[in-house]
Amino acid sequence: TSDLSCCKKKDKVLPGHIIKIIKYYSMDPKVYITRVSKFFPNKPVSNEEMEDYLGEIKGLKSRSKSLILYNNKIKTRYYAIDKEGRSTHSVTDMAVEAIKNLCTQDFETNDIELLTCGSASPDLLMPAMSLMVHGRLGIKPIDAMTATGSCNSSMWALNYAWMSLMLGKYSNAVCVASEKFSNWMQSKNFEEESKHLEELGKNPFIAFEKDFLRWMLSDGASAVLLQNKPAVNGISLAIEWLEIKSFANEIETCMYAGGIKEESGEITSWHDLTPAQWLETSVFSLRQDTKLLQENITRLGGIFLKELTGKHNFNVSDIDFFLPHLSSYFFKSRIQDSLKDNGMNIPDEKWFVNLDKIGNIASASGFAMLEELFCSGRLKKGNRILMMIPEIARFSYTYLKLTVV
Repeated sequence: TSDLSCCKKKDKVLPGHIIKIIKYYSMDPKVYITRVSKFFPNKPVSNEEMEDYLGEIKGLKSRSKSLILYNNKIKTRYYAIDKEGRSTHSVTDMAVEAIKNLCTQDFETNDIELLTCGSASPDLLMPAMSLMVHGRLGIKPIDAMTATGSCNSSMWALNYAWMSLMLGKYSNAVCVASEKFSNWMQSKNFEEESKHLEELGKNPFIAFEKDFLRWMLSDGASAVLLQNKPAVNGISLAIEWLEIKSFANEIETCMYAGGIKEESGEITSWHDLTPAQWLETSVFSLRQDTKLLQENITRLGGIFLKELTGKHNFNVSDIDFFLPHLSSYFFKSRIQDSLKDNGMNIPDEKWFVNLDKIGNIASASGFAMLEELFCSGRLKKGNRILMMIPEIARFSYTYLKLTVV
């Protein structure tokens, strides 16, 4: 209520911060994405150059590379390493560069009130990524939050920033996602496993579940600036709603690193393995269960979106741009089929995807798509955008609806 009469109890007024929140919500607050940025390291790497950077395992050409690249349709990607395998940028470095690319004369890094970060590949187990990024920025003390996981880690970080501004706790926040998989995918990381397979009289080629990811993943960072009012100049994106749902209660682990998946579906952590086993099984490499992936990724996403059309009373036909995070173009037709099966057709002309140019950057892919569209000149006031971020690690999904203002 606008007169705050409900705040009085026994002639005592509630604390000032409670009244501030009530006043804030009486104004129907909105949060806006006012700037979007990216940072991609070095030059684009073509399909033909990939093994110049990642190397060949025991000097053997991958048996699945050509098939995987044919299906995923990726033409170029970025690596934060050189051809000698030396790092040119860290995850923290790229995050900082993306944040700097957000800044203008009207908004500098020292104006940041809240920093949230998401990554599937942080530089360290600890400290938290957001603290490393904050330290590298060298700005004043601020609130900082880190979300870890896989593709949805950036969306969890965005959700925290969005809710913090909705509550009136801050007037701005920067959310950044940064990934570096090139180090993980280098052949040197699989040499010991390949050698161990040979000693056992087995084929020295690593399993498809690991090789599959070597030809898909990319490095880079992307960021958004959130504010409690639209930008003075240019367009802004009003966040209408952001919904996240996990189906981990229904489906076992699909993509993972730092463990071994048992026949039961349970994961044995690297904590419970010996250092020798770490090397023999390449336990810290990224791998995924491709059968689980194909059976569930589009099905669950369609079910969740159908729920949201009812919850938010919207029709997907009203969307002007659809930005789905794809790990491979192989899944595009399957997503289209799933949408149609649920009565939610989104025609090709509304899709906006840049996977073929930048590769799969996991948590940074969503903001990287948004940045390209934001800077394309195609957005007009009133346009409606729907983003879809699926995460196959344990099957969670984010849908984000934005309106151009």
